[in-house]
Amino acid sequence: MERDRDALGYEADGVVVKVDSLEHQRRLGSTTHHPRWAIAFKFAARQATTVIEAIEVNVGKTGALTPTAKLTPVELAGVTIRNVSLHNEDEIRRKDIRVGDTVLIERAGDVIPYVVQVVLAKRPADAQPFTFPSECPACGGVAFRPAGEAYWRCTNSACPAQLKERLRHFGSRRAMDIEHLGDNTIEQLVDTGRVRDFADLYTLTVDDIGTLDRFAEKSAENLVRAIAASRERGLARLLNALGIRLVGERVAQLLAGRFGSLPRLAEATEAELGEVHGIGDEIARSIVTFFRDPTNRNLIDRLKRSGVVMDAPTALAGPKPLAGKTIVLTGSLPTLSREAARELIERSGGKVASAVSRKTDYVVVGEAAGSKADDARRMGVTMVDEAGLLALVRS
Repeated sequence: MERDRDALGYEADGVVVKVDSLEHQRRLGSTTHHPRWAIAFKFAARQATTVIEAIEVNVGKTGALTPTAKLTPVELAGVTIRNVSLHNEDEIRRKDIRVGDTVLIERAGDVIPYVVQVVLAKRPADAQPFTFPSECPACGGVAFRPAGEAYWRCTNSACPAQLKERLRHFGSRRAMDIEHLGDNTIEQLVDTGRVRDFADLYTLTVDDIGTLDRFAEKSAENLVRAIAASRERGLARLLNALGIRLVGERVAQLLAGRFGSLPRLAEATEAELGEVHGIGDEIARSIVTFFRDPTNRNLIDRLKRSGVVMDAPTALAGPKPLAGKTIVLTGSLPTLSREAARELIERSGGKVASAVSRKTDYVVVGEAAGSKADDARRMGVTMVDEAGLLALVRS
């Protein structure tokens, strides 16, 4: 297949081999991540050579400085590559990457491009080793590299580049899910001083937003309405949105389920956090450090005064209608996002699985459903739409 991949009528990055017996598939079962009866073999990554024209350093939402190589554009596996992450200072030193170097690049898994090595025979005579900046390229604040860490960090908590990245994360689909809060809007809100932290979003009026470029009254109303709706996302989404170091979507769900409210979590000790399955010492230390910071405490107080919900949704009272049921989601539902459907099922006592098996009770099918719908038909699993799911929850 790898030899003949260029003759295929479609793009492919490998081959999946499956056990050819439904009974054996049922007996082998699945983990929450993958079926035990299938395995993927990836083709060798395609490679190309190009020249590094510049190395720029960008600032992330946690203040981490990430170097990025600007490349002479090159076609690789059907995509034009212009930029590639260099990750950190150690990676640059290990590969001795310099501006002007000719480099060999490939796409990991035919997706993410990275530098394999420098072609030393083509190095210009005047190429100089890259020196990491000791000042933040965005705000000019002091940058330092903490002991034991790979990344340099900007120490200025008011750094506008950090704020823009944090706002992008705060409004993202898996966090507070604020529609219409795009990159251009965030740039203007920060650059004009209208938003200095997350809580400022909830003070914006239609008149404030209407003065921004490309905003008419209707679009300004839509953004204000979307920001207002985000107040009701719940504790897990809020924890993910706050950008606490090492706290992502899954850890946020664990914390919300264990502590139930933000004030209760804010008072938790490292020992109490460590008792939660899946929370290690480093994560616990990061959480405690975040809530000890007076600036963060003030931010949380302002979010609370703005009406942002800081509690986890309470479990449904009485018998849970989906207790003991395993449900698989596929396709786009008319009104429920994938995350909202998952939360609804879990609050109703059900379990959401990633693959269809003989143990699956229901498959919830939306628009543009994938192979899971075919698996459900083949195995005789009951299929329902969004209305059917809501009926099960109400039953």
